[in-house]
Amino acid sequence: MTRKDLNGEAKGLRILIVGAGIGGLVAAIALRQAGHRVEIFERSRFANEVGAAIHLSPNANGVLRKLGIDAVEFGAVEAELLREYTPAGEEVHIMSIKETAGIWRHRWLLVHRAHFHDGLKAAAQAPGKGQPAVLHTASKVVDVDTHTATVTLENGDVIEGDVLLGADGVHSMTRTKISKDIKPFSSGKNAFRFLISRQQALDDPETASIAQDMGAVDMWDSEERRVVIYPCANNKLLNFICLHPETDTPTGINPGGDSYNQQIGKDALLDVYQHFNPQVKKLLEKADPQTLKLWPLLDMDALPTWVDGRLALLGDAAHPFLPYRASGGAMAIEDAVSLAVMLPGDISRDEVPERLKIYEKARHERATTIQQMTRDSTKLQSPQSAWGMVAYIYGHDEFDHSAQVLRKHLWSQSPEVYWRQPIVFGPMPGPRQDWMGRDRALKSTQSAFTTASIKFKTSRTLLQNLFPSDRYSFIAPGTVARASFSQTTLGGMDWLGGGGYRHIGLYIHGVQYKKENGEVLKGTYMPILFENLADPIVSGREELGMPKLYSAIDVHQRTNSYRMQTSWQGAVWGHFELEDLIDEDPAVDAGTIGGEADDGILVYRYIPKVGKDTKGQAEAEYPIFVPHAAESKVVPSKVTRLQRTSKAKVEIHGLDWDALPTLHHVVSRLGEIPIDEIIDAKVVSGVGVPDVSSALRIE
Repeated sequence: MTRKDLNGEAKGLRILIVGAGIGGLVAAIALRQAGHRVEIFERSRFANEVGAAIHLSPNANGVLRKLGIDAVEFGAVEAELLREYTPAGEEVHIMSIKETAGIWRHRWLLVHRAHFHDGLKAAAQAPGKGQPAVLHTASKVVDVDTHTATVTLENGDVIEGDVLLGADGVHSMTRTKISKDIKPFSSGKNAFRFLISRQQALDDPETASIAQDMGAVDMWDSEERRVVIYPCANNKLLNFICLHPETDTPTGINPGGDSYNQQIGKDALLDVYQHFNPQVKKLLEKADPQTLKLWPLLDMDALPTWVDGRLALLGDAAHPFLPYRASGGAMAIEDAVSLAVMLPGDISRDEVPERLKIYEKARHERATTIQQMTRDSTKLQSPQSAWGMVAYIYGHDEFDHSAQVLRKHLWSQSPEVYWRQPIVFGPMPGPRQDWMGRDRALKSTQSAFTTASIKFKTSRTLLQNLFPSDRYSFIAPGTVARASFSQTTLGGMDWLGGGGYRHIGLYIHGVQYKKENGEVLKGTYMPILFENLADPIVSGREELGMPKLYSAIDVHQRTNSYRMQTSWQGAVWGHFELEDLIDEDPAVDAGTIGGEADDGILVYRYIPKVGKDTKGQAEAEYPIFVPHAAESKVVPSKVTRLQRTSKAKVEIHGLDWDALPTLHHVVSRLGEIPIDEIIDAKVVSGVGVPDVSSALRIE
């Protein structure tokens, strides 16, 4: 026995596909384009491949186009007209597919199966994106190992890969490795299949009216028998599929044989449809006895799983379809592209079993639902009911669907990631985590800050009016309070691509919060923080409960001066100036806004309820505390420069509602704060920016 294995290192996985039908070939194309090395093992030599025509419904055609496959190049015809009749020829329903095509992103095509198959074979093996697939014909697979992704050929060769795909049709050998008990069985229906030239129908005055409209799909339907005719091969051929009870078929037919190559006499065809419209019978008489085939229609119970270890089934191996709603080939194509989504080029070998289970999760419900729809389609239905099925089947893009299933799986693997509005796009990277949920703290040690603060004496009574509840109070008695306006410029923030932003806030010192259990927290209370970038505003409000609003913040810094200006849409509302700055020893500064006695920052979270009848009601409302001690352990800050001055100035102009339509209610209150005396004014620069991840809910 010869054993073949990987030789050397190569990008992507080695994927072995059993079966080179439509599903196997599309999977090969999609997976090679994803960056994998693909080999296909096909038992036949593809000699005398005749087949018939198939529908490429918009859902199938759409994903093929994403793979760069245009079936029109293989002679596909666009479906333009659907006509339904009784067997006697009475009109039931006529619909212009061309006029309704605008609801689908891609065209509904009709293609010769053999031509389509040849085109897929060429695309799988041709130069282009990814490494061309290797197709082994006359290579019957007699055994597979689902856990090692190994195939054993009839000649004794053993080939090992990383992924094994079973695309070996309704009589699948690979399926037996997943379930030995579930096997295909007769649906109770058989179908005749054959092709004639369209010109034959046009040359006969009795049948010309059927063939004269390009892209027309014609159907004569009863509860038991159905004749469907549609063009293919650039409108040069007409494809026939004639469904009937299997009891109408002469004995001697083997339902378990080759589904497409069971010879049948023309007399049997004409006998089954002897009571149909004369025009239809005249067309059936044109069938070539040499190409007329009988197709036993098989069904199968749903498999409990399509996956075992490194093996996944697709197409008819997983879910054979009855030939209704143009779904057999389409579902195999959707399976194939779903596998390519789940197995991107950078996936590791160890991830394969899990990803195959996600593939099954993405595909199982849809495939089995459509299977049932095809069974229901054996019965006559109203146009409305039939259209509902069509809308479900055709209105789908498996690339997009599977990508979302995979995204949700990846999101679920990181339960600690942050979610913020809008949640439909997934977890939100921000200042505390990257998009994988990994802690950013270590990178934040290299971020830089420059903080200019002006501390002043002011009215305790006025500031007390900014407390959100009576649980907040000043620690010391008297009518004098201390507060600061503090502005920080941040840079080197990895979560902003190395950029930064600015913020400025009011900080009220010497405040305490008394908890319901009597415990007291002491710190600096921050009623408002303005920032000049939406991203930190959103993350701070949603993740931390911070009272943030937007304002433009301009800074003019020179060697001995630091000036700030705040505005909204050109309306300037604040001027802050520090002049005659003098350098001091940076070691004397604690690096916190409240100094040595400050234990942390107190803020108050409030999120309103949605709805006009809930105005004034809170969805969330509670106090927040950010302890300095905990923050310093996450990212320690180092002060590298300290400048001080006794010459500082604060000017705040409330303006009016017209100038500050969204900020006037805040800025006007800030403008009321009296500056009795400047206590301290300084500019502090350094590295290491805490991410406020220590913020916690107090009650």
